Amino acid sequence: MGKQILIKPLITEKSNQLSEKLTKYTFVVHKGANKIEIKNAVEKMYSVNVESVNTTVVPGKAKSRNTKAGVVKGRKPSYKKAIVTLASGEEINFFSDL
Repeated sequence: MGKQILIKPLITEKSNQLSEKLTKYTFVVHKGANKIEIKNAVEKMYSVNVESVNTTVVPGKAKSRNTKAGVVKGRKPSYKKAIVTLASGEEINFFSDL
């Protein structure tokens, strides 16, 4: 398998609230990864038991910014997001190395 399934954890206000209240953690994942691959990757990397995985593809957005040369237009890329629910009593600490 040549693709890296978990790209990075997604740390936002909403994902922090989910992790504190419901033991749900959010990751940016490879676009071609399915729920079973995501579950196995999280269990292997963090040594936890995964109950369920929900996925969604977040569409890219058009962005523009004003510069001296005029308006520069571009796009933010789309990505796949996975919300992983852990078994009760388990947690992942992303900031343990700090």
